[in-house]
Amino acid sequence: MTLTLDDLDRQLLAALAEDATQSAGALGRRFGVSQPVAWRRVRRLQDLGAIKGRRVVLDPVALGFGVTVFLGVKLATKGRVSLEDFERAVTAIPEVQTVEHILGLYDYRLRVAARDIADFERVLRRRIMTLPGVGNVEANVLLSEERRPGPLG
Repeated sequence: MTLTLDDLDRQLLAALAEDATQSAGALGRRFGVSQPVAWRRVRRLQDLGAIKGRRVVLDPVALGFGVTVFLGVKLATKGRVSLEDFERAVTAIPEVQTVEHILGLYDYRLRVAARDIADFERVLRRRIMTLPGVGNVEANVLLSEERRPGPLG
């Protein structure tokens, strides 16, 4: 189901995607509507599922995690190891930030945070390569990242 959004809805979503800590009063002043109108609109967008939640964006480098690696993981034994078993095991690894079940050359795409390359190698060898069913793994080190506003921008 596609939601019908007007210009104010789109502006509110874009503003909250940029900074989710903005109050309804601040949003109302920014877009020329009252605080109650902004609050009701945001609440409606939450109720309709357009807003799934609000998050704090952490800076991994400032927290000591200077290396991000994307791993493509191909399961070797899909018949003997369930996808759920792999997902349960991989999500228990603290360095794994995201687990995406994908269609294509690999079965999963993982985003892994590490302090440095040596730390990533330790995580790869001791934690990821020992998971049930892991076959081929391809690593891509993140060099830089730019946040894009997506379809609302």
